[in-house]
Amino acid sequence: MTVEKFTPKQTTTLDAPSRVLQEQSIAVTELDANPNHQRSKHTSAKIGFVSLGCPKNLVDSERILTQLRTEGYDVVPTYQDAALVIVNTCGFIDSAVQESLDTIGEALEENGKVIVTGCLGVKEDEIREVHPNVLAITGPHAYENVVSLVHEHLPKPAHDPFMHLVPDHGIKLTPKHYAYLKISEGCNHRCTFCIIPSMRGDLVSRPIGEVLGEAQRLKAAGVNELLVISQDTSAYGVDVKHKTDFWDGMPVKTHMQQLSEKLGEMDMWVRLHYVYPYPHVDDIIPLMAEGKILPYLDIPFQHASKRILRLMKRPGSAERTVERIKKWREICPDLVIRSTFIVGFPGETEEEFEELLQFLREAQLDRVGCFKYSPVEGATANALPDHISDDVKEARLQRFMQVQSEISYQRLQAKIGNEYNVVIDEVTSEGAVARSFGEAPEIDGLIHINDYFEASPGDRLWVEIIHTNEHDMWAVPSEQQD
Repeated sequence: MTVEKFTPKQTTTLDAPSRVLQEQSIAVTELDANPNHQRSKHTSAKIGFVSLGCPKNLVDSERILTQLRTEGYDVVPTYQDAALVIVNTCGFIDSAVQESLDTIGEALEENGKVIVTGCLGVKEDEIREVHPNVLAITGPHAYENVVSLVHEHLPKPAHDPFMHLVPDHGIKLTPKHYAYLKISEGCNHRCTFCIIPSMRGDLVSRPIGEVLGEAQRLKAAGVNELLVISQDTSAYGVDVKHKTDFWDGMPVKTHMQQLSEKLGEMDMWVRLHYVYPYPHVDDIIPLMAEGKILPYLDIPFQHASKRILRLMKRPGSAERTVERIKKWREICPDLVIRSTFIVGFPGETEEEFEELLQFLREAQLDRVGCFKYSPVEGATANALPDHISDDVKEARLQRFMQVQSEISYQRLQAKIGNEYNVVIDEVTSEGAVARSFGEAPEIDGLIHINDYFEASPGDRLWVEIIHTNEHDMWAVPSEQQD
């Protein structure tokens, strides 16, 4: 959606991992047709898996599932068929914590044997206070620990390599045509409203050769859109002083710009998420103008008031940010900017909120998410004075959304009559559902191509925009296809 109220949701439901694995595995009929293959007489140990939260958590789930599948475990779609259940939790804000606790409770009630991992796992006492009977608890990106715990409670099955093939790129829980590419773990920032560093630690960048190798394997597997993610994409390589690594026999610096340049040579859509507005972000815009990576920036500005930003321990100021956005659009007129904001932060005055609304009007951002400030256990902002009442926060959220809805509507209206290359995400009973470079999956609006059924997920198509609202667009196939 173009403008949305933040609502945590399950990224991956219980049946999704099983469905993906079935799609990626060799069909049984093919195995039966192979005279040299004898199917294993052993039944694989069966696991249920639920992944909650953000795409970064989803990547963690993919790594765990890849290792378990490699060892011969089966992933099943129901609690009743599973010998145990793994719940990968989110703990970013209170509502996400509650969703995680509820999901753990559901898994315990339906199955009885549950291993908990993920961000909420760092609060073991809090989990056990509500659910004392969970088998074990680990923190985020603890892949080896999770697998070891599975071994402890569900010994390795007899492994049949013909039945448990894992592709070179590992198990992916996204559709086949796009994938998340995580380039680092942790974060060096200490934003007062956030507890992610206490859960995931400080920044640890992956070697750039390893990242590029994964990207290449994903392309070979049919992926044609990479969503680059981390806690802070702009800081990639800071922890290793941007050291030089090697990929394909060539030296490459561990730096966001060099990473973007190399990914841009792979003939895929490359979309940057969670980009902090450091000065070197300016150097990325020409790559977008040249078509090497998508002209799309996901930058969490969070607010516009200097005082509130200081209280948040966030960089930036509204005036300089608007100036930079104008320069970026001069270099790359097609640039789409997504951002997120918090309203009702402790001490936010009416004047400072109006300053935020004025920033929206001047910045003319394309895609915006907003949520009300809520205290998170362990966040330093909890100790700030002058917390805002729930009624005022809700009123400000509605006013914010109204202003941004008008901006979004006007910006989308300006696209009517233009032609765009889109990727088909799904085909429904009403027609194809697609995205252009300006829409990231799951968080932005969609392009509906009604009554068009001659496509499959992952196909590319040129379309002309004929109608919009403040969120989505409607299009028809262009007369000429390139």
